[in-house]
Amino acid sequence: MDSHGQNEQRVVWAVVGTGIGPLLLAATREGLVNVVFHATEAVRDRALKQLASRLGTEPVEEPGSPLLAEAIRQVEAYFAGGRRDFELPLDWSLISGFNREVLRELAAGVPYGSVVGYGDLAGRVGQPGAAQAVGAAMGANPLPVVVPCHRVVERDGGIGGFGGGLETKRKLLALEGVLPEPLF
Repeated sequence: MDSHGQNEQRVVWAVVGTGIGPLLLAATREGLVNVVFHATEAVRDRALKQLASRLGTEPVEEPGSPLLAEAIRQVEAYFAGGRRDFELPLDWSLISGFNREVLRELAAGVPYGSVVGYGDLAGRVGQPGAAQAVGAAMGANPLPVVVPCHRVVERDGGIGGFGGGLETKRKLLALEGVLPEPLF
C-alpha cells in the first residue's frame, strides 16, 4: 500500500523466446496486461516506456513472479504444440469501449484452429457493418497471441493485416493447423 492506503500499481515483465521471436509479457496484479512482438532491446525499451506512461508506474523485470511464471509456462507450451487455450487472468485496462468488446468476444468465441472474418466478428458484437472498426480493434490489441487476433481474416479468404507482421500471422495460423507450415 502507498502512503494514502491505496494499492500501488505494480507492473512486472519478462521476455520469452518463441517460434515467432521474443515476446515481451507484462502483468499487473489484475493479470496479463501486455504482449509485445519482436521484443528486441529497442522494441522492449519503447514498450516499457509506453507502459510506464499508460499505467503510471515503472515496470520491473521479474520473470519469477507467479503470474509471469505461469504466463511464460503457458506461452512456451502453446508454441510447443501442447496448449490450445490460455488460462490466465487478463488486465483489460489498456483497451476500452468497442475495441475491448470485440477482443473479449474474440477471446471467448474463436477457438484454436479456427478463424473468423472481420465482418462476422463485427456481427457477433451487434455491429454488422463495422468490419473496418474490427480491424482497428485487432491492431490495437494489447494482448496478441493470448487474445488471438491472428485468427481474424478477410471475408474472401485473404489473411488480412497483422501488427506482428504477416509472416508472424502465417506462422501462428500454421501452428494452429489453419495454414500449412511455411516451406522456409
